[in-house]
Amino acid sequence: MTITKNLFFGLSLLAITTLACKTSKPSVVVNTNPKQPNIVFIMADDHAVSAISAYRDWLAEIAPTPNIDRIANEGMLMTRMFNTNSICGPSRAAILTGKYSHVSGFFKNEKGGDFDGSQMTFPKLFQKSGYQTAVVGKWHLGTSPTGFDYSKVMINWGGQGTYFNPVFLENGRDTIVEKKRHSTAQVAHDAMKWIGEGRDKDKPFMLMYQFKAPHRPWEPAEEFKDLFSDGDLPHPANFNDDYKGRKAASEQWMEIENHMNRRDLKVAPPKGLSKKELKGYYSYGNKGDFWTPNDTLKGADLKNWKYQAYIKDYLRCVAGVDKAVGQMLDYLKANDLLDNTVIIYTSDQGFYLGEHGWFDKRWMYEESFKMPFMIRYPELIKPKSVNSDLLLNIDFAPTLLDLAGIDVPDEMQGTSFKPLLESNKKVTTRDAVYYHYYEFPKWHNVQPHYGVRTDRYKLIHYYYNMDEWELFDLKKDPNEMENLYGTSGTKKLTQKLKNKIKELQVEYKDDMTLEEMRAMTDIVIERVYNEENINKR
Repeated sequence: MTITKNLFFGLSLLAITTLACKTSKPSVVVNTNPKQPNIVFIMADDHAVSAISAYRDWLAEIAPTPNIDRIANEGMLMTRMFNTNSICGPSRAAILTGKYSHVSGFFKNEKGGDFDGSQMTFPKLFQKSGYQTAVVGKWHLGTSPTGFDYSKVMINWGGQGTYFNPVFLENGRDTIVEKKRHSTAQVAHDAMKWIGEGRDKDKPFMLMYQFKAPHRPWEPAEEFKDLFSDGDLPHPANFNDDYKGRKAASEQWMEIENHMNRRDLKVAPPKGLSKKELKGYYSYGNKGDFWTPNDTLKGADLKNWKYQAYIKDYLRCVAGVDKAVGQMLDYLKANDLLDNTVIIYTSDQGFYLGEHGWFDKRWMYEESFKMPFMIRYPELIKPKSVNSDLLLNIDFAPTLLDLAGIDVPDEMQGTSFKPLLESNKKVTTRDAVYYHYYEFPKWHNVQPHYGVRTDRYKLIHYYYNMDEWELFDLKKDPNEMENLYGTSGTKKLTQKLKNKIKELQVEYKDDMTLEEMRAMTDIVIERVYNEENINKR
């Protein structure tokens, strides 16, 4: 299929999606309850479940997050929250719309175009229902935010934003370079300032409070740079995965040992390099180019050196986020807003902190598929509650609307889990979750794939330029090291899971042919916030 045909296919898909959104007119009901809650939706970027101590995972004792944990301790912790497409922009689009990537039209970061801001989103429904709405921090969707009374979002570095001297777009008009604070502290400052000074205090509010951290390249604020400086941190159990029996896993470009670059690991360049040479110096390593900081560091020692440099900076960035979350909780308490505010902490997806020897996300393997999620609202939720139902990021929008007493549009594909938040209620929930990832080969050569996860099993199909299946028994093999597909005694189970995939593909309108799925990967539509455009601002 040619690029021209791919582009036509992509534009047609986006046009159909937009038309469907515009022609749907969901009814909206304003909640007249005097206790109508405020919403503070806090989202980090690439924050792994294992790096939040409330989950009691392998890093809990080493890198505690006491302020984030407060939300879980005073509310509910979700232990099986998953995303539908583990990459920043598509996950954010799914959260805003309550829809899968192929329906919202935003299914990949790299050359997949930008988010269609004219479509229905939950902030628009809050706004129409009398809420004051705002988004502060990372956006990463290209087009300017819609549905917000106030917005201040990062636009430099391809829409990623930077840790230092981040460039913000305020209210879709004014460009502001913030040089005084680290980006995490700046977002915290702006969010609290809007609550205190920027809103109509006669109305309830919905704030999306969103950090760049702990996204690559992991540049912590000065106050956290000495954390974890005493000795090495441990490796996860499957740090030295050899990818046996998993072809797609063996061909990726996201190994800590082989695919981290000099920028990631803060290796200073030699003096006198041109701008072009500097770019090449910093990106060296992305595709397996061998480098070492000195000639004597090789093999397992080199892999460990790269891991230590990476994991420590990542956790230092997390420490900054934890401090900012604590500042927000304290601010809400000091201003008598804490208990009438629904407070959520989550991330756009999970992340690999050395599991399988990797960094980054994208895969349907647990570490990036699973998202942190905790929610505090004492009006409804008992402290220290824990939920283990199979939930998805497309459920966020309907749940928030439900909590505010606003009707949930039929076009949302997610389901409100508000009933799960209430004590002593038994609710029937889904028995499986469906996933689909499209982007290839940039940035990490991860094969497009779809799959299903049940309470115990996971089946994944890699389909772009290979036809490979993986089957895991998560009870016996939680680290997903043994592919059972095609082994003795798994035929009936495999067919049952394939039938479930087909059922969910029909339900979520993802029952395209493989050729159509591959065509979505091949689409080339440039993004709005690329570096060339930013430099012209």
